[in-house]
Amino acid sequence: MVDNMLTAEKRGGLTRRVIACLDVSGGRVVKGVNFLQLRDAGDPVELASYYDQAGADELVILDIAASSEARGLLLDLVSATTERVFIPVTVGGGVGSIEDIRALLSAGADKVSINSAAVRDPLLITRGAHAFGRQCIVVAIDARESEATSSGWEVFTHGGKRGTRLDAVEWARKAAHMGAGEILLTSMDRDGTKGGYDLDMTAAISRAVGVPVVASGGAGNPQHLAEVLMPGMADAALAASIFHYGQFTIAQTKQHLSNEGIEVRL
Repeated sequence: MVDNMLTAEKRGGLTRRVIACLDVSGGRVVKGVNFLQLRDAGDPVELASYYDQAGADELVILDIAASSEARGLLLDLVSATTERVFIPVTVGGGVGSIEDIRALLSAGADKVSINSAAVRDPLLITRGAHAFGRQCIVVAIDARESEATSSGWEVFTHGGKRGTRLDAVEWARKAAHMGAGEILLTSMDRDGTKGGYDLDMTAAISRAVGVPVVASGGAGNPQHLAEVLMPGMADAALAASIFHYGQFTIAQTKQHLSNEGIEVRL
């Protein structure tokens, strides 16, 4: 297995990242609440280009229905997007094999996010890390509060439709040990609510793993990002709604973080 303890330098030092997320369904960017009630947010390539110019540190593109609908990869979309942007791009959704990872990296992705397939076959994480480097392998964890696990958070797969009874903290620890270079952690309870990230879950998983944790689910204003990026919590914060619908810009958010004493790339 791949050792899960990385040095502080490999975790990215003290600089925190602000990441824009594009949830894609039917060729359009959508956003919902608790993984439901999806509404249109625009063209993915155009939005990606906008966020690149607006100062996002990275971009995440997730085909949110690929696993539940057993569809293939969005290779054309990934190619069109990566031709237009110059920031790192992570792509996920429907990834089930080494060949899928290779195809997405060949299409221009910098990192590939694995969720349902990693739960089904954890060795896929290790094989991906050995084949392409652990920095390319992101394990996405969709979790919600549950009495079925010891930590109180349960992992869900297939776009949040299937409970696994896996403990989210233990699964994050195992994923890092198997070779994940990063954990993309989404609170299903907070997703789209704009009520703030799940700070307790984020902190618990950040303490459990030696790789960067990207917090997702619940951003409603720049202060929410500041809270989840405080020391001991996330290495990066992902947001969608507040950026897609013009409530706050990347620049405003980063300036607020800087004012709060959080080191970001302005």
